[in-house]
Amino acid sequence: MIVEFLSLFCLEKLPKPSLIALPSSMVERSSNVTLKCQSRIQNVTFILEKLQDSGYKREQRSAGHHVEFLLTDLKLKDAGTYFCSYKTMASHECSEKSEHLQLMVTDYHDGRVAPSIKTDTSIIILTTFSLLSIFLLFISVLFIYRCTRHGSSNEEPTKRTSHPKFSEQEATDADLSKMERISILTEEPQEVTCAELNTKVPSEAASVPAEEPAGSCECATPKA
Repeated sequence: MIVEFLSLFCLEKLPKPSLIALPSSMVERSSNVTLKCQSRIQNVTFILEKLQDSGYKREQRSAGHHVEFLLTDLKLKDAGTYFCSYKTMASHECSEKSEHLQLMVTDYHDGRVAPSIKTDTSIIILTTFSLLSIFLLFISVLFIYRCTRHGSSNEEPTKRTSHPKFSEQEATDADLSKMERISILTEEPQEVTCAELNTKVPSEAASVPAEEPAGSCECATPKA
């Protein structure tokens, strides 16, 4: 009973075998295919399993280096991923699992392929599309970030150049106000002089004989 219990478990790992499909890994529906599992050790028990079905398991003993598992009258459900391993008959040492073999079953009457193959292809396409979308999103975010930084850097020189314009405008307004003040100051003395002349004319007329000068100067008295 102890020997039977140990036969269920692998005590050590041996080199993994190879698995190939004959005549091809793509076969038609209702046809036959041979899965050949080969190792470098003789007198072993080969085990064939299926990745999509944990309950699928076929064992076959061999005195040589390989064994052939014959699959007949294939259906679409027989398509999938197969792998094999082996264990020694004496010490029950187990090998590593072989590389996966993808078996495709086609139905040329209606152009269909096994559903498992379609599913794997759909997963690959969906994964590729997702990675491409993430890459394009990253590029878009990077482009927007660079454009934002470029716009903010252009605003600072514009603000700096606008300050001299304002200072020149203020200087021009100051010059105009100064010129207006000077013009007002130059006009006021003329009015005062004319007023003084009007007040002095009667007193001077009393002392000077009444003679009309060659050119008389008339000054307009400013209105109050």
